[in-house]
Amino acid sequence: MKVIGITSTAVLSLLLGIAAPAYAQQDQQGAKQDHPQQQHAQPQHQQQQPQHAQSQQPAQQQQHAQQQRQPAQQQQHAQQQQKPAQQQQHAQQQQHAQQQQRAQQQQPAQQQQHAQQQQHAQQQQRQSQNNQQQHAQQQQHAQQQQPAQQQHAQQQQRQSQNNQQQHAQQQQAQQQQRQNQNNQQQHAQQQQGNQRPQRTQEQQRVQQSAWQQHRSQSWDSDHRNWQQRGGYNGYRIPDDRFRGYFGQDHGFRIYGLPFLVVGGYPRFQYDGYWFSMVDPWPGYWANDWYDTDDVYVTYVDNGYYLFDRRYPNVGIAISISM
Repeated sequence: MKVIGITSTAVLSLLLGIAAPAYAQQDQQGAKQDHPQQQHAQPQHQQQQPQHAQSQQPAQQQQHAQQQRQPAQQQQHAQQQQKPAQQQQHAQQQQHAQQQQRAQQQQPAQQQQHAQQQQHAQQQQRQSQNNQQQHAQQQQHAQQQQPAQQQHAQQQQRQSQNNQQQHAQQQQAQQQQRQNQNNQQQHAQQQQGNQRPQRTQEQQRVQQSAWQQHRSQSWDSDHRNWQQRGGYNGYRIPDDRFRGYFGQDHGFRIYGLPFLVVGGYPRFQYDGYWFSMVDPWPGYWANDWYDTDDVYVTYVDNGYYLFDRRYPNVGIAISISM
């Protein structure tokens, strides 16, 4: 829009400059046409009024000079009107030149900024490549370590299996040792039973009297199990101790063991425990079964019972105490 305005102003100024000289020339021609008429009429007029013509001649010359100066003034006026437009155009040209100069000055900065952006992008790309390379190295290192870890885990597993096997062997050896001890104890007890340690006649009489008093002539009616008695309420032997020294595989003889009579009931001691007879023994057993037969203690039907190997189907209810 500014360029259109400047162009319009320049065209108008040019038209005014062309029109002013033409108008001045036309005025001069008109003046020349009038001037011959005046010259042609001058003799007559001079003849009639010679003095008056002479007085008017300087005024005409002054008017003619003014007419000649008028085109110059018009041209000057046109030039004065044209000058602001030229100044404005020149100012716009200077402004455009300054803008171009600033653009040229800004161009290196933009190039520098673009170069910095490219450099930053390259740095980021290199950083990304380095990260990828480090990740690949870490994965490779992890893959290299994985067989070692698996080998270590396998070694630990084999060590654990060996430990378990050794522990099982130790337990087996301990069980075998306990079995040997039990066998030795049983053998010693058998030898002791066979030797029949010497007892005084009074001790023999007391023990025999206590056992005979608890002989039942009608055992089926006199016998009561622990369920019929309301359940067992005495001392309970720990399971590991019971498995090691009691049960059907661990027989012994009462003969020669510590013996007492408490409340009229016979009581003997075995493996640190006192066993009291709370049930009578069947009348069809041998008179001296407590001296000659192998017996064992077991836990059935929620209670402890004494069995004679010669009569395995009959159990006598007993109570255990420390």
